[in-house]
Amino acid sequence: MKHSANLNSITHPMKIKHLFPFFFIYTCITTLVGCNINPKVQHLSSDEFESLIQEEDVQCVDVRTVAEYSDGHIPGSINLNILDKNFSSEAQELLNKEAPVAVYCKSGRRSRKAANILTELGFNVYNLDKGIEDWKKNKKNIEK
Repeated sequence: MKHSANLNSITHPMKIKHLFPFFFIYTCITTLVGCNINPKVQHLSSDEFESLIQEEDVQCVDVRTVAEYSDGHIPGSINLNILDKNFSSEAQELLNKEAPVAVYCKSGRRSRKAANILTELGFNVYNLDKGIEDWKKNKKNIEK
């Protein structure tokens, strides 16, 4: 006697309803891992970032392209393009590991990646959470 799977038992709404918490937890975990959240990196609001970069020893780094940097950047920042294959070596040459590094990009995605790389290299890193777009939205100073 053969047993065939009853499709109604597999797709029954009550069974799917019971699986929802597992899918929710799985989605949350994969989202966190996918965002490369690094507990060593502090993600700051525009106001917090502005206060931080006013400290004398903080190194402010724009990780966008040269063209983006030229269109406008946070005053006092230097440009180290995260998309450049030499990003790590240039960072080690130009930045002081003894001083905090504040990174930003357009929206926060590239700077999060840069922050992870810099943290692995031994830097103490702070990230502008929503990038220069949020900085501009909050009417913070920009120079060209």
